[in-house]
Amino acid sequence: MIKLPEPDFKGKYSLEEVLQRRRTCRDFHRDKPLTIEQISQLLWATYGITEPTLGLKTAPSAGARYPLEIYVAKEDGVFRYHPENHSLEEISKEDVREKLAVASLHQDFIADAPCVFIFYSVYERTLSRYGERGIRYVHFDLGHAAQNLLLQAEALDLGACPVGAFDDGEIKKIMKVKGEPLYLVPVGYPF
Repeated sequence: MIKLPEPDFKGKYSLEEVLQRRRTCRDFHRDKPLTIEQISQLLWATYGITEPTLGLKTAPSAGARYPLEIYVAKEDGVFRYHPENHSLEEISKEDVREKLAVASLHQDFIADAPCVFIFYSVYERTLSRYGERGIRYVHFDLGHAAQNLLLQAEALDLGACPVGAFDDGEIKKIMKVKGEPLYLVPVGYPF
């Protein structure tokens, strides 16, 4: 496990400024990696713990079921985020960003981003309580968490682009993890 640095709770921009500035970015400096502090901040904002006693996170979740798993693909491999101890677990040493781009209908900017955040769902966590309606709730959870990531990226002067166009089966072959892939969000320094 890689223990991540503690997140900052005070940024240099107001929420209103971040909302005003937020734009989708598809042009990244490939050779400018993100720091571990930036990755830590992005992950915490996306799905980090804000209330340890109950395990509540930065993003709301129906019934606090938290069906999402967040992965980060970067040059040195693929990592799974563990919110409960704000750490990363290495899943693979392979740089899969190019494969992710190909599986995403050749959206090459995905390969150029220094980090790609991959959102997976373990639907059963929510469906076990809410039945089929839980599918809708999982998608709400995804929207909340992904927006947190997009806003935090902007607050760090980074660019990001939510990507939903990909071949699910190919993403599963690349990632080799349990669950269903829902979203890819490449993040990096914009041109």
